[in-house]
Parts: sequence; C-alpha cells; structure tokens
Amino acid sequence: MDPLLFSIGIIGNVISVLMFASPIKTFWRITWSKSTEDFEPTPYAVTLLSSLIWVYYGVTKPDAYLVTTVNGVGVMLEAIYVVLFLVFAKPSQRVRTALLVLILDVGVFGAVFLVTRFAIEDESLKIVTIGTLGAFLNVIMYGSPLAVVRTVISTNSVEFMPFLLSLFLFLNGGIWTAYAILARDVFLGIPNGIGFFLGFIQLVIYMMYMNSTASRNLDEIIQENQQYLIQANYIYDSEEIEASNKV
Repeated sequence: MDPLLFSIGIIGNVISVLMFASPIKTFWRITWSKSTEDFEPTPYAVTLLSSLIWVYYGVTKPDAYLVTTVNGVGVMLEAIYVVLFLVFAKPSQRVRTALLVLILDVGVFGAVFLVTRFAIEDESLKIVTIGTLGAFLNVIMYGSPLAVVRTVISTNSVEFMPFLLSLFLFLNGGIWTAYAILARDVFLGIPNGIGFFLGFIQLVIYMMYMNSTASRNLDEIIQENQQYLIQANYIYDSEEIEASNKV
C-alpha cells in the first residue's frame, strides 16, 4: 500500500474511533439518570448496520483491512449504545429500538450477507453490491443526527444534539474522502464527501442554537440534578454505614 494512503488511512482510523466513541458522554448521562430522555436511537442502530456492512466490505475486498479494523471497533461500541437504549428507554422507545435493531442490524445485514455469500459468485460484483449498500448507509449515518433538528428548533436548544458526534462526523467525512480519492474508491468517496457536507450543516445548526437561553437553562438544570443525586447517594450511603455500625 502507498505510504501516503496508509498514513491517511491510519489518521482516518483514529478519527473514526473518536467518532464512534463521541457519544460516550451521552451514554454516561443516560446510565447515570437511568433514562434515554429525548435522545434518538436511530443514529446508533443505523451506524451499527453501516459498521457491519463496512466490516464485511473490508473483509471481502483485497487490501481494505484499514476499513475493517476501524469499523470493527464501531460495531462493538454501537452495539453497547443500542443495548443501553434497550435497557434505559421508555417502553414505547424500547420497542422502537428493538424493531430498528431487528429490521436493520439483523434483517438487512443478514439478507445482504446471505445474498452476496450464496447468490453472487463473481467477486467483483460482490464487492460492488456490498460497497453500494455501504455507501447508501453511510449517507444515512451521516444524516441521521439531523433527525433531532426538529427538536432543536422547537425547543430552541441543542441539549439533545451531541456536539462531539457532529464534529467527528464532519472530520471523519473529510479524512475518508481524501483517502477515497487517493485509493480511487468511489464507494468510500461519495458517501464520505456527502458526510463531510452534512457534518458541516450539523455544526452550523449547533452553533446557531448553542448560546440560546433554553440551552443554558437545561445545562444548569442537569448540573443541579446531578449534584442532587450525588448528595442523595452520599446521604444514603452514610445512613447505611451508620445503621450497620449500630447492628
């Protein structure tokens, strides 16, 4: 592999891992509060499917191991996020998340694997089929955080639009577009170029609403609630220790 291409691929791997890891703060909050609040499960179910497809693409196409490694990390992290949604979501949202997982991550990926594995014998056609679907899913993945834009506009707050996710989608789209141009891989180039543009739009929307009064008020409420929970847990633990000492 060309040294420049390899170097850009390594940078792309690092940025992609950061992109996949960017919702950790959000899911720490979800785990702490034991509620998914108004966060959307769609981006995580779609990204899980996209990562599965690109792992399969990287395994199928020669010299595409850099695509496989980073998306393997993506599969693991996105699966954790989806499980946390299934654990902490409200019943209606839990059902919706489960349906998304069954339809997309099990049904669609299973169908793609079976068709390309047993119905398509030509290797080049197999790569084209997987790459085309992967490109389509990448565009959806990059655009999926825009699903929360309606909430951002209606509440005048970016509370449920994670900044780091939008930032790393933007950076990820840019670096993998450069990689695709050098590698002459249209299946990586088109969706990541679109992703670069969509990530830019998400950052613009975030900057438009980040300083709104609603965003600041929600941040203050969350900090107050977290402080209250910390104090409540401390008091509860102290009472437990005191009761055990008396016994």
